[in-house]
Amino acid sequence: MTSLVSVEDLQRLLDTFAFTSGMGMRVEALADAECTIRVPFRREFERPGGIVSGQVYMHVADVTLWCATKTRLGLDDPSTTSNLETAFLAPAREEDVLCTARVLKFGRRLVYGTAECRNESGKLLTHHSITYARG
Repeated sequence: MTSLVSVEDLQRLLDTFAFTSGMGMRVEALADAECTIRVPFRREFERPGGIVSGQVYMHVADVTLWCATKTRLGLDDPSTTSNLETAFLAPAREEDVLCTARVLKFGRRLVYGTAECRNESGKLLTHHSITYARG
């Protein structure tokens, strides 16, 4: 299936809203029901101990699945997060975070997906299970 949106479409969407543009998120790649977003490292993302705060991973995972749903449902789709579960597996330190989300199922009322955050060398940092309520 062909994506209904382009990398440029999704980047414009992310640049439009403060909740996404404020983190400097960049759309790296997309395919049908899949998206990868980069969050560039910033000192303000650090928590005590010099590691990237958990809220960064959770935020980018949610946004990345949001973008993955739009590849099939379009830019105007109003679906919203109904559940997000996160497993923190390893810390990032002074490095970008890359998140890839995949939709597992588009149901009539719910969308089910997963996301994984990794560092530049591919080390798995977090795993997320996410459910969206279709609008």
